[in-house]
Amino acid sequence: MMNFINTLRDIFKIEELKDKLLLTIGLIAVYRFMSAVPLPGIDPTQLAALKDQAGGGLLGLLNAFTGGAFARASVMALGIMPYISASIVVQLMGIAIPYLQKLQKDGESGRKKITQITRWLTILITLVQGPTYITAIKTQFGLPESAFLVGGATFWVSSMILLTAGTIFAMWLGERITDKGVGNGISLLITVGIIANFPAAFLQEFISKTTNAGGGGIMMILIEVLVWFVVILLTVLLVTAVRKVAVQYARRTAIANIKDVEGARQYIPLKLNAAGVMPIIFAQAIMFLPMTLGQKFPALVSLTDINGLWYNLIFAVLIIIFSFFYTAITIPTNKMAEDLKRSNGFIPGYKPGEETANHLDSVLSKITFPGSLFLAALSILPAIIVQFGVTQSWALFYGGTSLIIMVGVAIDTIQQINSYLLNSRYDGLMKTGNTNRKSLK
Repeated sequence: MMNFINTLRDIFKIEELKDKLLLTIGLIAVYRFMSAVPLPGIDPTQLAALKDQAGGGLLGLLNAFTGGAFARASVMALGIMPYISASIVVQLMGIAIPYLQKLQKDGESGRKKITQITRWLTILITLVQGPTYITAIKTQFGLPESAFLVGGATFWVSSMILLTAGTIFAMWLGERITDKGVGNGISLLITVGIIANFPAAFLQEFISKTTNAGGGGIMMILIEVLVWFVVILLTVLLVTAVRKVAVQYARRTAIANIKDVEGARQYIPLKLNAAGVMPIIFAQAIMFLPMTLGQKFPALVSLTDINGLWYNLIFAVLIIIFSFFYTAITIPTNKMAEDLKRSNGFIPGYKPGEETANHLDSVLSKITFPGSLFLAALSILPAIIVQFGVTQSWALFYGGTSLIIMVGVAIDTIQQINSYLLNSRYDGLMKTGNTNRKSLK
């Protein structure tokens, strides 16, 4: 504990790191404040029906990502999700459109152009999602007519402008955190939104277990918390696990994606879960189709239950499929093999070039399969937890996109802070050995 306190003290002794942390905290606070500002023309005291609708399912997940702004009919109701959608579309279009492929190879200038394209696409997506959201809160979520203080074109135009501005502002905040603060800004905003729902979810579960007959009381809460910590540890394993492919060089060099440190073994790190949370996001988008079919055809009504067997079976299969798909398009084994060949590097036992690429592809496929199974199991875990009497809002923290994002962002942020500390010869937040602590004068 003292080491942790000393490390926190060291963080604020590094002027640059302190400024970055304070800026990050300040921008996050602005985002959280804006998420509590309701759209003009809506009575915030009559949003109970909207909050009930957003308590579970896909709407519950969207509400969690926006930190409750969705259920508050806030100017940040769409949050950063249109930007995430635009980023995914641009990334997928980069496979088929030569112009985007060229930009991806143009270094920093190409990255700036891709960022600009993503921003404009974000606005277009917001202009589509905005009317859908406004229509939904007026017709599908059971809000009373008295909740709308302003009607007609005035409400529509003002709401569309503010929802679009809110998404653009959230995107700007995320980019500023990435450039001037600590961590990935977009991911941090999503993580903060998820964590913002944690106290209310835990309190609801605590009340449920301690006040209801047969709830289990404090002992059941302790068991749930213990299981939750075990799931977090397993998630950390999924996020950080890598398969190291040994590499040898005719001359020492350093190339992208290949560790080449003097005195350390050289290897290519292939991640067990190279696709991250993207397979879950893709699968959840596709799952809108069976849910729609279930609403139209009574024989398929079981597909509308997000905690049901068939819904989660299809969901798990889609995650496994998309894990292979996304890994294949984001991990260029052919390019890695060519980079090795140009750098006079090779994998022992395999000829440079095509044979090396085939070997890397084979290894990647073998580790992606157990990784995708692990990811699918983690994604449907909330639905399993619910069957044991856990409330829906608390069950969301036991797996799925929420937990993986939180763990991944926490690890990435800690690693960035560690790099500042170690560069200044301080002990890191995750200490694995003794380090000489620098004395300040």
